[in-house]
Amino acid sequence: MSERWGVGVAVVSCCLGAGAAVATRYLIAAADPFTLAAIRFGGGAVCLLPLLALAPVRWPPRQDWPAVAGLGFTFYAVFFVLYNVALGLTTVARGTLALSTLPLVTMVAGRVLGIEPLSLRKTGGVVVAMLGVAIALAAGLTDAPPGAWRGDLIMAAATLCMALYNVLSRPFIQRSSALGFLAFGMAVGGGALVLISLASGGAAAVGGFDRNDWLAAVYLAAGGGALAFFLWVHALQHASPTRVANTMTVNPLVAGVLAAALLGEPVAPALIVGLIAVFAGIWLASTDPAPRS
Repeated sequence: MSERWGVGVAVVSCCLGAGAAVATRYLIAAADPFTLAAIRFGGGAVCLLPLLALAPVRWPPRQDWPAVAGLGFTFYAVFFVLYNVALGLTTVARGTLALSTLPLVTMVAGRVLGIEPLSLRKTGGVVVAMLGVAIALAAGLTDAPPGAWRGDLIMAAATLCMALYNVLSRPFIQRSSALGFLAFGMAVGGGALVLISLASGGAAAVGGFDRNDWLAAVYLAAGGGALAFFLWVHALQHASPTRVANTMTVNPLVAGVLAAALLGEPVAPALIVGLIAVFAGIWLASTDPAPRS
């Protein structure tokens, strides 16, 4: 399959992730960040079980287990606890805008680690896409709770965790399969979160959920957990880390629209201009010819 296929799959994953950002923001008053992450990835690991039973799975080889477990814990546990803390301090639009620096951080990390070479077209695509996000959401950035800058900074720190996951995962995915790599890593990260949540009284918070809370929780586990990250890992299997990460610029725009519709958060009228710029940037980065080996 071509890299363009991987980029397209990543865009769908980001749209599902945008919905998860809104669901997280909705639930943030009902449960602590550890419990929300446990719902998303402990529940996500459970949602993967039927697929694991029906589909052929190639698990990571034994020598890769420590690295795959470490990547799973860093991403599904550390990253998403920081992510949930950030969304408790800022708006969905501001938080996902900070997260949209992922393409730039991934591009730099890939270059520093010698994993992915840069090109003028790929770099230009990342810059154009990030510019589109800034145009779309800049007008609404002042409509934020007091101290929202703390959430923005925490989200920026979380972005580094995801960038390292993107850059370092591909060889391990290639030696196993997208489903095997995902299930192993999500089970490690999600399992750790479930234990922490239970120890901190998260079960009591979940027991107090109403019908709408449960709908949001089910979406977090099935849509924002299992499906979104199966697609993300599948995309990393077929496209370079920077091209996949560049699709993250879709996330704040979709999240902004959903937050405006479902949570009443303000969204800038420049959204359409930003959306056009984002897709132009993704096209630029994804149509750069792969270097010959």
